[in-house]
Amino acid sequence: AKQPSSQATMPAMGLVNPVLARAKAAALRGETPKFLIPSPVESVKAASTDFSSFNLMYYLKGALAGGICCGITHGAVCPIDVVKTRIQLEPEVYNKGMIGGFRQVIANEGVGALATGLGPTVFGYFIQGWFKFGGVEFFKIQFAQALGEQGAWDNRTGIYLLSSAIAEFIADIFLCPLEATRIKLVANPSFASSMPGAMSKIAAEEGLLRGFYSGFGPILFKQVPYTMAKFAVQGKAAEAIYTSLGSSPNQMTAAGNVGVSLGSGVIAGVAAAIISHPADTLLSKINKPGAGGTGSTVSRLMNIAAETGYWNLCTSGLGARCIMIGTLTAGQFGIFDSVMNALGAKKFHFHAPAGSK
Repeated sequence: AKQPSSQATMPAMGLVNPVLARAKAAALRGETPKFLIPSPVESVKAASTDFSSFNLMYYLKGALAGGICCGITHGAVCPIDVVKTRIQLEPEVYNKGMIGGFRQVIANEGVGALATGLGPTVFGYFIQGWFKFGGVEFFKIQFAQALGEQGAWDNRTGIYLLSSAIAEFIADIFLCPLEATRIKLVANPSFASSMPGAMSKIAAEEGLLRGFYSGFGPILFKQVPYTMAKFAVQGKAAEAIYTSLGSSPNQMTAAGNVGVSLGSGVIAGVAAAIISHPADTLLSKINKPGAGGTGSTVSRLMNIAAETGYWNLCTSGLGARCIMIGTLTAGQFGIFDSVMNALGAKKFHFHAPAGSK
């Protein structure tokens, strides 16, 4: 039987495999095919964001996932935070490093001392995570929608920074009283036997503003730059990891995306810890009775900074904090993605629109 010509087989091939048929036709014309299979970047560019899916239910799921991830991770690293806070408050006593600090606390007060302040830590950071992660998702998507696909892609780092700053400011209003309570309990475990008891005692002895919001300036100084660095660096690190893998969030499996979140979270956590550490030291010290004198919060902070010294502000307890925050941040992003997946919420990701470079 007469064999069909290559021209006769082309339509059939086109029905079976249109991509291969187009590539073969280009080759017959003497042209070089651009691709056989769309690259991950091209696939991402081809997609467009359906902003209608980001409704109230999505933001509530994001807030809940944020509360869970922050409550769990901060509770898990509570022993590290106890030792880190002791090193910051009493560097002349706890001067044997992280491991030595653990041994000193256990030897002097027992293993149970490592869980000091666990109640206000878990509750406080659940509330903070609710507003922080939920707020970042809300503001990030609002800015992205307002700027349009191209504008959002071009300004994604700025969107991360601004969204996280606004969300963290709101979250810290709720976190500050609980953080003050935690530090009081860590500095003096005999201060009260429970979180409600400690808060009642602080309010009675120092009043609401001085007792719970003396550290509001330092907590903003610590948390806002920390959160800005955390989300912006994590976003950039995740992009770099996806690029190195030749993939994208839409193409990776749910487990793969969680893995990227964990890896980028470690990088983001260490960067954020270094940036925010001086304010963290000030926050720990200003909640210690008598620290910085009796003047205004600003004057007390200046006195504490002068007494402590710039180098000590930046380095006292930094190793412990890098370990704690690196682990904590990786866990937060990993748990957040896992909870969002479990709740059936598809997370928002920036992407390059079709035609952009």
